[in-house]
Amino acid sequence: MSGLELLGSGREADVYRLDGERVLRRYRDGYDVAQEAEIMAYVGAFGYPVPTVYDVDGPDLVMELLDGPTMAAALEAADLELPAGATMLADLHDRLHALPARSPDRDGDRVIHLDLHPENVLLVARGPVVIDWRNATDGPPDFDLALSAMVLAEVSFAVDVERAVAVRALLAGFLEHVGGDPLRLLDRALARRLANPTLSAAEHDLLGSAAALVRELA
Repeated sequence: MSGLELLGSGREADVYRLDGERVLRRYRDGYDVAQEAEIMAYVGAFGYPVPTVYDVDGPDLVMELLDGPTMAAALEAADLELPAGATMLADLHDRLHALPARSPDRDGDRVIHLDLHPENVLLVARGPVVIDWRNATDGPPDFDLALSAMVLAEVSFAVDVERAVAVRALLAGFLEHVGGDPLRLLDRALARRLANPTLSAAEHDLLGSAAALVRELA
């Protein structure tokens, strides 16, 4: 957008600085952010750490500017130790899955993020804040856990050997500390990742090995 500072671009959206307190997150495919904002407001009302939303308009979501690195960046810089990162990620899942589903007639379901990994956790002064709620919905918590484990495992196959060792240690710690059973719906998580149109051919080729690694470490 002309005149606005681009802070970052993901697979689906761009983030711009509006001023010293707000950012604009705009989806390039025109996705309507209304449901995403509604889920953020819902979990935020229970005290779950999400950005404050100021405005919603079609593909545009105006939120508070969060000043802090991603968990991934903090781990990479060794500003966050691996055991602490694994515990933090597990705790964020457990806290989310302790909240009631928005549809109370769905027995056993909870609010699930479906993309909760270190790139989507910002470390700010008030603590970790979870971002990118586009995929969030009601569903089985074990599916959420399996998807997060898959993403970590995939990353471990896409980086150099030294970083792979660190990511696999993070994955092992996450699997050790998180509640639930990530393996129960791992095949479903693998199928979802295989169907993800934003993954490259090279990323698709890693998915079978990633699932096997999750089974090995769980």
